[in-house]
Amino acid sequence: MAATRFTTFLSLSAILAGCSSLIGSATSGLADSLTTTILNQDDPELVRDGAPAFLLMMDSFVERDPDNEATLQGAAQLYAAYGAIFVEDPERAQRLAKRAQRYGERALCVKQRPPPKPKDRTSVVRKPYQKPEPQGDCDWRNLTYDEFVVALDALDEDDAPALYSFAVSWLAWISASKDFEAIANLPKVEAALMRLAEIDETTEPATVHKYLGVLNSLRTPALGGNPELGRQNFEEALSYADGRDLSIKVDYAQYYARLVYDRELHDRLLNEVLEADPVADGYTLFNTVAQRHARELLDSADDYF
Repeated sequence: MAATRFTTFLSLSAILAGCSSLIGSATSGLADSLTTTILNQDDPELVRDGAPAFLLMMDSFVERDPDNEATLQGAAQLYAAYGAIFVEDPERAQRLAKRAQRYGERALCVKQRPPPKPKDRTSVVRKPYQKPEPQGDCDWRNLTYDEFVVALDALDEDDAPALYSFAVSWLAWISASKDFEAIANLPKVEAALMRLAEIDETTEPATVHKYLGVLNSLRTPALGGNPELGRQNFEEALSYADGRDLSIKVDYAQYYARLVYDRELHDRLLNEVLEADPVADGYTLFNTVAQRHARELLDSADDYF
């Protein structure tokens, strides 16, 4: 699996929000049951093999209604999570991440400038599907950092779900691209996550703080990192998760403990993951993957420390 790549922190928690968006857009009991089945599955290979059909279903919803904010958010998060975790081929991972990024930015653009609602829906002529590229002046990715921060300041709590989808999908694209130009955008993504934490404490707070913990722990202080802040972010994430999401401890060990060469913390966190019961409603799949990754990190610890 691709779980040991830089995108480990783009964990399967993204699927949770993506599936929720699908439920809202599809208004289907079948979708509800499918989501529950996926999240409580303890066989990641089964999800890996079956998820592409789910992705195609999301594409069909976007094609049918390309300005539906909830559908775009769900598609962005699902493509980001699937490409980051289950796809080994670099070129394919980049393609999926690019699609996730387009969906994510389009979701934020739609939220910024909602399309007009026709008075008589029976007379609506459906427009041809277009790829979800930003339109007009809605081009978040190409703003300078200062312009980006100013734009973030204009967002409020209602924009939080769209901003989350945008940040997650952008992280997936940066990781899959692995070039300097892409990595140079990490400060913008961090600013987006920080703004999200400021305006809303209900949109995936544990995941948001986990992402911030990773971003602050990617570099030593001498290179511009802030591992102490990263440690605080991870602790905050753990408090929000209340023991349900084991992937937080795995990323805490991989990114913070390894950066500061804290072998005791590293091994304690990973052993706690391995000793925990992975079965938790809505997190069984996440936790099964997290335990596999914890074992890999422990097995390589002697070579690292």
